[in-house]
Amino acid sequence: METYQNKVTHYNELFDKINKRYNSISILRLVSVFVCLFSLFYYIKTNEILYVAFAILSFVGFIFLMRIHSRLSLQKQITTALLKINNNEISFLKREKLPFENGVEFNDFHHSYAYDLDIFGDHSLFQNLNRTATFVGKKTLAHQLLKQLPGDQILENQEAINELKTKIEWRQDFQALGIVSADTKSAYDSLMHWNSFNNNVLSKVTIALSIVMPTLFFGFLAAYLVTSKTVLLSYLTYIFIGNLMVLGRSFKQIQSEIAKADNIDKIIRQYSFLVEKIETEKFESKKLSDLQKQLIFENAAASKHLKDLSELFSRMDTINNFVTAIVFNGTFLFNLHVLKALLKWKQNYSPELEKWIAVIGEFEALNSLANLAYNNADFVFPEINAEYKIGFKDLGHPLLNPATRIGNDTHFYPERFIILTGSNMSGKSTFLRSLGINMVLGGIGSVVCASEATLHPLPVLVSMRLSDSLADSESYFFAEIKRLKQIMDALEEQPAFVLLDEILRGTNSDDKRNGTIEVVKKIIAKKAVGAIATHDIEVCLTTNEYPDILMNQCFEVQIQNNELHFDYKLRNGICQNKSATFLMQKMGVI
Repeated sequence: METYQNKVTHYNELFDKINKRYNSISILRLVSVFVCLFSLFYYIKTNEILYVAFAILSFVGFIFLMRIHSRLSLQKQITTALLKINNNEISFLKREKLPFENGVEFNDFHHSYAYDLDIFGDHSLFQNLNRTATFVGKKTLAHQLLKQLPGDQILENQEAINELKTKIEWRQDFQALGIVSADTKSAYDSLMHWNSFNNNVLSKVTIALSIVMPTLFFGFLAAYLVTSKTVLLSYLTYIFIGNLMVLGRSFKQIQSEIAKADNIDKIIRQYSFLVEKIETEKFESKKLSDLQKQLIFENAAASKHLKDLSELFSRMDTINNFVTAIVFNGTFLFNLHVLKALLKWKQNYSPELEKWIAVIGEFEALNSLANLAYNNADFVFPEINAEYKIGFKDLGHPLLNPATRIGNDTHFYPERFIILTGSNMSGKSTFLRSLGINMVLGGIGSVVCASEATLHPLPVLVSMRLSDSLADSESYFFAEIKRLKQIMDALEEQPAFVLLDEILRGTNSDDKRNGTIEVVKKIIAKKAVGAIATHDIEVCLTTNEYPDILMNQCFEVQIQNNELHFDYKLRNGICQNKSATFLMQKMGVI
């Protein structure tokens, strides 16, 4: 946290300096305008050529000051974003608030673990991790959290995240550029729509006219300036009208090309800055180097191609200004030439555009995971193996307050499935979620909340939290049966890490017990690794039939000074205490 506090102090001072310069330049711009107008007025009044020189110099000065002003404006925005980034991290680490988007739009109630493990939504894993600023970054991070990677890709991600963890300056600068971009889903969708939209190419006649007509216009204009023959002005008028008629033939095509493209030039320019930030950094890890190489196309940097596209869209905006459109197109068919350039750009670079933007998303997702590693120096990268060995030392839930978080040692070898017992509130569900979330994190190359970890990457299948679906006329019990069927079908394809919490609650105790035992037998027969939580002691007796596969573990509650005491420590064996009976007696229920 000290690092973030120091950065806040530094960026506050930097912002004050930039703001003073910004205000000074604003005043100088205003002065230059007055000097220009004043000089022109006195030139008209006195006919002194010196005033013309002053007017020209002040105008040039105004243009120069405009550029400085624009640069300082961007610096102000970036510095403001950097202040926001560091203040947000301080608030997050103090556990005052979660100032990050929660990704609730990515929640999938039919996914094998997204809803059960609180991957999205308020106080979710996504909200705690998310340091993305563009829509593509947010989407990439969300998709990564929904799918485990093979071992080789996990190792590449670990290396990349470990490298980015140390590059806090670069990470924050990159994030600030993303914030300044003000990117949205609609802007991203507009760009992808344009990129995939197949507009008809211009006809040969239109292309020929786009060259011949402006050439004729400037030819007759030059002839008039040389000869001063007024008849040439008539010809110029006819050509001017002819140019507008040529533009009219292509107007619908121009409109279709820039449809839904409001402010798209600014978004593309910000993408180019993000890409340029990646291009100019030196990376050592294979994953980051490979991503960086994807930004070179036809011996030129992707940022250059994106800046060219941004400039073309900016020029095309002139079609929406009536006066500018009439003048520019009547003389040299300006928008028709811009359309030709846009179509040519799309023909040359369209297949690459989505790849370049996807690289931005990959870096933002990796930045988010690197930020998790940076903020939690005690978290570790799990060792990856291919021998179905899964184990954690001091395993905890990464979203719990570290000051009160209780760690537990657990392993799934040689036994590979736990039958977990314990009273309500003893920590069973939290333990299962800790296992699930850390398997998800480890399966995408992230650090995990443990002091040591070994991991065989497996799909994660969970049945912990289901709800009645009134829209589907579906009861809780039927929804649970469907989820168990989904798990069994997935296990037919490959082994997986399975977590079950008190299944079959919607039936009688005998049916529930027998069903639970049969479920346990079937999933271990399919080579599943994982745990099931239950209150039924008889389910625990299944370990007698499969001593090499099943093990009993529990969370106990202790009665101290006539009060329940939970230590949330995992123990071997079956839970013995009866906290419900004690509570009911204490509260006078029985």
